[in-house]
Amino acid sequence: MAAGPAQGVSRAEPGRGALVTGPLPVRAARPSRCVPGPLLCRGGRPGPTMAPAVCGTLLGLALCASSLCVASGTASLYHDYCIIGAGPAGLQAAYFLQEAGRDYIVFERSHAPGTFFALYPRHRKLISINKWHTGKSNSEFNLRHDWNSLLSQDRRLLFRRYSRDFFPDADAMVRYLEDFASLLKLRVQYNTAIVHVTLERDEQAWNGHYFLLTDHDRQNYKCSSLLVATGTWVPNVVNFPGSEYVEGYETVSTNPEDFAGQTVLILGRGNSAFETAENILGVTNFIHMVSRSRVRLSWATHYVGDLRAINNGLLDTYQLKSLDGLLEGDLEDLAIVKDKKGKLHITLRFYLENRNASAGIDSITLPQDELDNFATRAPYDRVIRCLGWKFDFSIYNRSLRMMPGKGNKIKYPQIKPNYESRGTRGLFVLGTASHSVDFRKSAGGFIHGFRYTTRAVHRLLENRHHGVPWPSTVYPITQLTNSIIKRVNEASGLYQMFTVLADIILLRENATAFEYLEEYPVGILAELEMQTGRKAPSGLFVIVMEYGRNFSGADKDVFYYNRAVGEAQHAWQSNFLHPVIYYYKHLPTEHEMRLQPPDWPLPRPDAIHHIVEDFLTDWTAPNAHILPLRRFLENCLSTDLRNFFAESCFLFAFTHQKLPPSCQQGYARMQGLLGGERLRRHAVEAGLLEDYTLTDFSGDRPSDSHKGSQDQLLRDHVILVRPLQHLVHAKDEL
Repeated sequence: MAAGPAQGVSRAEPGRGALVTGPLPVRAARPSRCVPGPLLCRGGRPGPTMAPAVCGTLLGLALCASSLCVASGTASLYHDYCIIGAGPAGLQAAYFLQEAGRDYIVFERSHAPGTFFALYPRHRKLISINKWHTGKSNSEFNLRHDWNSLLSQDRRLLFRRYSRDFFPDADAMVRYLEDFASLLKLRVQYNTAIVHVTLERDEQAWNGHYFLLTDHDRQNYKCSSLLVATGTWVPNVVNFPGSEYVEGYETVSTNPEDFAGQTVLILGRGNSAFETAENILGVTNFIHMVSRSRVRLSWATHYVGDLRAINNGLLDTYQLKSLDGLLEGDLEDLAIVKDKKGKLHITLRFYLENRNASAGIDSITLPQDELDNFATRAPYDRVIRCLGWKFDFSIYNRSLRMMPGKGNKIKYPQIKPNYESRGTRGLFVLGTASHSVDFRKSAGGFIHGFRYTTRAVHRLLENRHHGVPWPSTVYPITQLTNSIIKRVNEASGLYQMFTVLADIILLRENATAFEYLEEYPVGILAELEMQTGRKAPSGLFVIVMEYGRNFSGADKDVFYYNRAVGEAQHAWQSNFLHPVIYYYKHLPTEHEMRLQPPDWPLPRPDAIHHIVEDFLTDWTAPNAHILPLRRFLENCLSTDLRNFFAESCFLFAFTHQKLPPSCQQGYARMQGLLGGERLRRHAVEAGLLEDYTLTDFSGDRPSDSHKGSQDQLLRDHVILVRPLQHLVHAKDEL
């Protein structure tokens, strides 16, 4: 399977497709692959590519040349997986497919990777953080504060090697994507604009149909699974009378001097609108900003797509009465009229609808004619549209039933919680365009979020089409507390995709062992056994990260006094991001998923535990974090998850009918840490073991006194081992 010409990708803002204007460029040489219809080099269900010699024997039946396979008068190039769009999400998907050894191709309409970032953001400052120093060397933890890197095993492809800026320049992202594609030798076919996608029914295909793709040169491609990673790159445009006078964010000048001494109206209230205002704030007469909704600050909503502090200078000048201002209003009710001097006046649509069509511009009624203090009565020199982007539905045939979402998700295609199209099996949407799953809830529309959801989709596809179960690790039950503490303190996927991706712990063998699955989409929890190839016969724990139920919102005061919770008994009232563990005695059903409480990521569990929020996001405190968690797990499992010294296990063997799990899996199997006199002395001084050297066993002592002392020790837990880390500390002192 030959690779494409150069290796790279193009896309944009968290997953946005590259924007190409003007005539499409000439396509580079295509990768070769001999496959096609049911009569040719491959029959029925797609399988491994056949050897060239085998293809040669079939030339009498069909022609296979330069990866072009002809059957029944049609010609197409076949791949198991087709990816449309070579932006961050497209490249991330390509990486996972390549690592798994799958047959795939990425189609990129532009000539190089990162062309969206070559244009956007217009003022070149990304709002995705690039934190160089965290005080930790753990690479997984550091990804929590690296919002630009894609996932790979190549340490050269960490974004901090491309920029030291906390908010990097967009050109650094262009270079990064170029290197990601080339260094990993991803199969990207550049200068190939897919202009039409339809279906070909075939019962032998993976999903009951093939996807047929046609490019701008009328070359056809066939694939079994289609991954759409084109992002949302079509500008949102509102049409109203006079909208022809509006300049778009995608074309407006970025030179502040072009706005010197001008009065500007900006339509929109997102980061692109404030970014534009920030650029010209110091040179304009004043700036007004109008939008349908009120401003939403990301620190209040905890949604990174809302207004970020780096762009909100206009809020200062508005609230400190320095001429600039914000207004709310429906843009579709507006109208713009241009006077003889070229000034733009804001009026309302119904004023124009009621006027005589033959009347001149001077006869148009303006709001200030009736209300002399109308807010936008001053004329503007320029009006700029900054309304964001939407998904391009135009290339998809109606047979695919790619439908826009509803309400505020109309700019995204409708998809299921597993990121598969609601209309077509086998069509998955990745990157920014998949944000409808967690819109305004989590980070799935941005690189630091969809790098994990893309990996989740890949794992789902591996199980569905190749019989590779979701990766998991089996541990003895004694490691349950440690495993959870490790993940909530390190995992970047849980941290970034809070309430959307979860770690799943499947209990096995009468709760003597467990199977750990990482970063599974909670929206398809009811389908876990089918989607992962793993079984959940004995109950499960689900671990997610959550903010407090009433802590996020545009109208919330997130800086109020006593906003933080510090005591474990009040952990359920935690406001800041913190781990939450749900326990289910059985896998929730589809019906239970549909009935989950509002604003809950999951159905009501049989038991729930909040680990109290931590100012340092370090959930390792023995008393505040670990002990309450361990006791919760013990209550759910009706077992003892403490670790014991050998002497304690020996004593339990003679005094209890059943040994604790740590004794069963350690002491009884002759496993554990090898002790010594110094370790023993440390345990005695720490109160972990009884000092039997001081015990009087002479004949003067009552015969049952030793038994009584043993019972007292058991009741007081004197000889019980504290959590394992204490034992490790003691060992380190040897």
